[in-house]
Amino acid sequence: MAAEIIKISGRPGDLDRIKEAAKVVESGGLVAFPTETVYGIACRVESKALDRLDRIKGRDARKHYTLHIGQIDEYRKYVPKVGLRGEKLISRGWPGPLTLVFEVAPGPLAEHRSRFGDDVANTIYKDGTIGVRCPDHPVASLLLRLVSHPVVAPSANRAGREPPKDANHAIAELGDDLDIVLDAGPCKYGTSSTVAMVGPHGVRLLREGVYSAAQVKKMSDLTFLFVCTGNTCRSPMAEGLFAKYLAEKIGCGVDELGERGYKVLSAGTMRLAGAPASAEAVRACALKGVDIGDHVSRPLSRLLIDASDFVYCMTQAHCDQVVAISPEAERKCRLLSSDGEIPDPIGQPQESFNRCAGYIEAAVKARVSELVL
Repeated sequence: MAAEIIKISGRPGDLDRIKEAAKVVESGGLVAFPTETVYGIACRVESKALDRLDRIKGRDARKHYTLHIGQIDEYRKYVPKVGLRGEKLISRGWPGPLTLVFEVAPGPLAEHRSRFGDDVANTIYKDGTIGVRCPDHPVASLLLRLVSHPVVAPSANRAGREPPKDANHAIAELGDDLDIVLDAGPCKYGTSSTVAMVGPHGVRLLREGVYSAAQVKKMSDLTFLFVCTGNTCRSPMAEGLFAKYLAEKIGCGVDELGERGYKVLSAGTMRLAGAPASAEAVRACALKGVDIGDHVSRPLSRLLIDASDFVYCMTQAHCDQVVAISPEAERKCRLLSSDGEIPDPIGQPQESFNRCAGYIEAAVKARVSELVL
C-alpha cells in the first residue's frame, strides 16, 4: 500500500499533521521525514519495526543504526560520559549535520540495558558504542520530540543507493513500503551528515559529509589559557607545566598536543609583547624537566579570551581584568590554584621562583586531574 503523503509548509494544522506522524512511529510504523541533510525514516526502536526497516532498506541487520534526538540535552539519557571534546563538539555542532559516535564502558552499558531493555540496547549500543544525531530541521525536531520512545532514522533509500534530497526522491525509492512521508520540500544540504567517533583517545573522523575533517577538528579543539601580569614568569611556567602534565594524561608528547586537538597558551594583562621568559623562570622550570626558553610574551586580548575554553589566572585581579575585557568569560575564568592566589616572584631571588614553580606545579596537577577527556 502506498504511503500517505503529508505536506508540511507552514500552514495551519501542520502541528496536528506531525502529531499524527509521531503516533504512527509510536505504534511501530515507518515515517519518512526531512532533515537538513537528507530525508530519513523514523523508526521506533522495537523488534518488529526494526525487522521491517531492515527488510525495506535491504540492510545487513548487524549494521549500526543511529539514535536521533529532538533536543540536544536528550543525549544525556543514553551517554553517561562524553568528555570535554565531546561536549565542545555537541555545543558547536548540534543541532546540525553531525553524527557523533561515543564509546560506552561495560558498567554503564549494563545499566542502560537494564533500563531500556534488550531491543533498545541491542540496536543502539553495538560494539560498546552509540551513534547519536540531533538534526537541525524544525519538522525533524518536532517529530522526534513527540515520539516518547527511542528513534533511529537511516536515510530513506535502499542500501547502496543515493540518499533522497527531497520527498519525491524518497517516495520514488520507498513510497510503497512506508506509512507516511512528511513532505517539507528539499533538504538544505542534500548530502549525508559527517560522522565522528569521540573517545578517550580524541576525535576520529569516520565519514566526511557536510563537515570536513579539518572543520571537525577545529570544532573540537580545546584551548587552555594562563594569565599573569607580564607573561614572563608565572603564566609561562604554568603553560609549560600544564602542557607537560596534560600530555602525560593523554599519553602523547608535548609536541603532539596540537595534533591531538589541545592548545596551551599564556598571556599577560600588562600587554607586553615579544619579551622572553625571565631567566629565573626558565631555570625553575628546567628543574622540573620543562623547557620554556623559547617563550615570547603575548598581550591579553578579547580575541584570545573568547577563543579559549578554560582561562586560569594567578590572582583575582587577573580574573577581574579578564572579565572586564570579555564579560562572557566569567563562566570559564578561575584562579589556577584552589588554595588562593599565586604571588609574583619578579625581582626576588631564584629560590622564590623555585617556590613559585612548585605552587604552580601543584595547582596544574590538580587542574589536569579534574579534566574528563
